Amino acid sequence: MSIKLTDVSYTYSPSTPFSYEALKKVNLEIKGHVFLALIGETGSGKSTLVQHLNGLLLPTAGTVQVDHYLLKTEGKKRIYIDLNKESDKKAFKKRKQFDLKELRKYAGLVFQFPEYQLFEETVIKDVAFGPKNFGADDKKAEEMAAAALKLVGLDSSYFERSPFELSGGEKRRAAIAGIIALEPKVLILDEPTAGLDPQGEKEMMALFQRIYEAGTSIIIVTHNMDLVLKYVQTAAVMSHGELLKIATPLSLFQDEDFLKNTAIEPPYVFKVALELKKKGLNLDLNEVKDIPSLVSQIKKAGESK
Repeated sequence: MSIKLTDVSYTYSPSTPFSYEALKKVNLEIKGHVFLALIGETGSGKSTLVQHLNGLLLPTAGTVQVDHYLLKTEGKKRIYIDLNKESDKKAFKKRKQFDLKELRKYAGLVFQFPEYQLFEETVIKDVAFGPKNFGADDKKAEEMAAAALKLVGLDSSYFERSPFELSGGEKRRAAIAGIIALEPKVLILDEPTAGLDPQGEKEMMALFQRIYEAGTSIIIVTHNMDLVLKYVQTAAVMSHGELLKIATPLSLFQDEDFLKNTAIEPPYVFKVALELKKKGLNLDLNEVKDIPSLVSQIKKAGESK
């Protein structure tokens, strides 16, 4: 899996009184199997950025490359290039097109509150809709849907039920299964735990961890720094449409000056661990992910004295 944004800018409602530059020359490169978080204040450009990764938005300037799919805008022309088919400069002149469905199968995007997008008579039909739309026959589509539903924790007893009869958490799982059924290489999640209670949030993140461990890369937009600390490998910080920093959560949450300037509040459990370490307690901050792991580290430090 590879994603590369080069000098990507995006303006909403250009050439109008409502013009707003949401992204400003963003450069970002992601390679390999990753669990990455996009963080930053509301309005920083996070959601705008992820919508470029599957072609829902095309950059006003710059290029977006997702694996071998390249997207750019020249004047009023939208250009989609499959670099596997034509890798030389002539491809740009010919404006070689590919079906955006291919990209959206590669990079699956789950919006906030995806349960609002459910529409079919049964859960299995709803989840199978995507594979059918991408060319799978009825039998294959249902097989893909069944596998996706089982992965999100909805067994065969749910398949023939109406999606509108499910609980809120179950609806969200069914909606996410609809994207997973397409077998994307990267799953992009925009505030996926919004509106969930603590237990629902825990279960949802455990699901994403399983999906990641099964081989799919995860890119998550979130304001929840506890989730960043516990689950992600890398955090990309945005502010006012600019990408300010890319770092591990461990490095990011120790950079006190940077955090103050960006109004990012580190997780309370990490702040406690950091203060204890400053006072001489030998804690391994790499192992502090939540309260139980902090308690474990404190016990180990006490035993080693």
